Amino acid sequence: MASQLVQEYHSQGGQYSAYATEIPFAKLETELFRAALGDCTGLTVLDLGGGSGLKAREAIDAGAAAVDVVDISVEMMRAGQEFENSLGRSVVTWHTGDVAQDMTHLPLRSSYDLVLVGWTFDHAHNLDEYEGMWRNAATYLKPDGRLISVRVGDPHGGAWDGRYGAFISAFEETSDVLNCRYTLLLDPPLEFEGSMIKLSMAGDTRLPEKYGFTDFSTLKPEDTAVVKADPEFWKRFVDCPGFVIFQAKKRSDA
Repeated sequence: MASQLVQEYHSQGGQYSAYATEIPFAKLETELFRAALGDCTGLTVLDLGGGSGLKAREAIDAGAAAVDVVDISVEMMRAGQEFENSLGRSVVTWHTGDVAQDMTHLPLRSSYDLVLVGWTFDHAHNLDEYEGMWRNAATYLKPDGRLISVRVGDPHGGAWDGRYGAFISAFEETSDVLNCRYTLLLDPPLEFEGSMIKLSMAGDTRLPEKYGFTDFSTLKPEDTAVVKADPEFWKRFVDCPGFVIFQAKKRSDA
């Protein structure tokens, strides 16, 4: 993955955990993600692009027995490891690696019950990297295992105008990819590179199906307590979701 992205996460990644509590986007994402996780008692989890472990911690809270995080940013993982150490637990193991490339050099398990991909598909710079991420997800997910992912919905839609705590700007488009800048309206704001594959944004499942994924489904934001508490505020998001949390299963014969 591009060195610019690595540098940005190295320099700002330690502050990223504030996202989980400080902006509306994150409150909705957290509720949807927890609903997707359900009961994870005893499960082994692989978190691809897991950064500081926000999603890993959700899996642990849901009962996961062990989580392996793979990420390119040493600084983000260091922040996550320090937090886990402060809790006195050692459920998460951290691995430095590019989840778009071969990962056989990493001391990972041969298979996992659950694979998490939180926003990572939105950092694939081309179709080869995007396919590499799906290949890794399939390689390490056991048959009948689940994948849960967060991806960008419509980056041009009103949900990204800042009202929910984030906006997207500086669009540069190719035939396959939409390059942009994410800004999270924290104090101070955090800004990162984004590279969204158009097939991903469209919800096209043909490539993951090639790797044995099936039973795709998305969670509805209008079903959450966050949205029901203020439907007028969230109407723009519900009408044109800024992000999508989806699930899939790996075929038993894959």
